[in-house]
Amino acid sequence: MIALKSVLVAIDFGDPSMVALAYGRDLARSFGATLHVIHVVDDVGTSAAAMAGYGIDFERIQTEMEDSARQQVNGLLSDEDRTQLGATVAIVSSGGTANAIVDYARIHHVNLIIVGTHGRGAVAHLFVGSVAERVVRQAPCPVLTVRQPEVEFVLPDALERVQTAAGSAAAH
Repeated sequence: MIALKSVLVAIDFGDPSMVALAYGRDLARSFGATLHVIHVVDDVGTSAAAMAGYGIDFERIQTEMEDSARQQVNGLLSDEDRTQLGATVAIVSSGGTANAIVDYARIHHVNLIIVGTHGRGAVAHLFVGSVAERVVRQAPCPVLTVRQPEVEFVLPDALERVQTAAGSAAAH
């Protein structure tokens, strides 16, 4: 039997990541696992070195970006997520999104990572790459990638919960 004790969902606030969160909730609930939700914020410190001397307060900008992301992620989680699933939020600053997700999974002994994927075309993939693909290649555990819109696999009640959660997060 598969024993999932810890599920990690990577959120970028796009539609595919909202579907990933729905999967994460349902799988965590089904297996009695804890739910971790991670959002990776770009590390503006990497830009700071190139713009030294311009008088820009990169530390303040970084803090504001992290605080905003934390508020958005917390808005996506319900009280039920926190009490029944032990949901935790991680806001990580990094220049490499995939590496940050994989590192978090290793440190916290995650059993499953769930990421949304945009399904870009071959040319866009060549230039931009895919965070999901890099996570799959580097992860210490299985990775479930999900696309949006879902067809045939997600039951209507699960989609309704995703839409309700997205609507209430937008209202906050």
